[in-house]
Amino acid sequence: MADNKEVKSLLDAGVHFGHLTRKWNPNMAPYIYMERNGIHIINLYKTAAKLDEANEALKKIAASGRKILFVATKKQAKDIVSEKASEAKMPYITERWPGGMLTNFVTIRRAVKKMASIDRMKQDGTFNTLSKKERLQVDRLRAKLEKNLGSISDMSRLPGALFIVDTTREHIAVKEAQKLNIPIFAMVDTNSDPREIDYAIPSNDDASKSIEKIVGKVSEAVIEGLAERKAGKEKSEEEKAAKKAKKEAKKEKEAKEKKADKKEVPSKDKEDKKAMKEAKKPVKLESKEETLEKATKEEE
Repeated sequence: MADNKEVKSLLDAGVHFGHLTRKWNPNMAPYIYMERNGIHIINLYKTAAKLDEANEALKKIAASGRKILFVATKKQAKDIVSEKASEAKMPYITERWPGGMLTNFVTIRRAVKKMASIDRMKQDGTFNTLSKKERLQVDRLRAKLEKNLGSISDMSRLPGALFIVDTTREHIAVKEAQKLNIPIFAMVDTNSDPREIDYAIPSNDDASKSIEKIVGKVSEAVIEGLAERKAGKEKSEEEKAAKKAKKEAKKEKEAKEKKADKKEVPSKDKEDKKAMKEAKKPVKLESKEETLEKATKEEE
């Protein structure tokens, strides 16, 4: 059962407010607590449970080193998502969703590289050799690319997961992620379909307070996952160093033991030399008959 303190904080943020009852999606029925003044009220105990479940999964993805792409193009969510995603050092889309962002990722990467090449032109002075008109065109192109793709410039491969605010609005992103089997985490309001989402968090996706509350919790989980990854890396490095030191100590010990073991010096004494010669002589094995003959001779 969810903690009452957590539910209270969700209540204060207005996470429980759904849409008008006539706009509801019947698939959201399990998450709806009641109806009041023609508006559906979301069950916050279920929201808290789903939020914890999603955070655990996101923590594991972040710890594995994969990126989580945050998507929110609605006005009230833009600034919040860009701030929280930047804190967690994750890519985000807050402008128009570029069609084929996931399914045609190669082309999107090409556009990001184009942006990097313009930056290089500015640094090495090639940019200044262009005419005034060309410079203006390049600047406009750079500004346009920065606006749409600047936040994903560090994303060199497809993300490990998607976090979406308002799946009804971002339906293209949902479809693309489904095609590529990328897990989807999303804030789902009473007018959305939770069946399309792998980790649906039933919540109010219109109020900025509610969005800030949920996205804040999610970014905290991602930061925790990254911290775990860092700690794990440091631990493995320490273990490697300890193993190396152990190996070196063993080698040193073996070298010392070899040095300590002196070679056996042969004795110069005549009797010892004679005994050594005798020992080296081949031993002749007697047959049964010879042994019996010897014994009878000794008896006589």
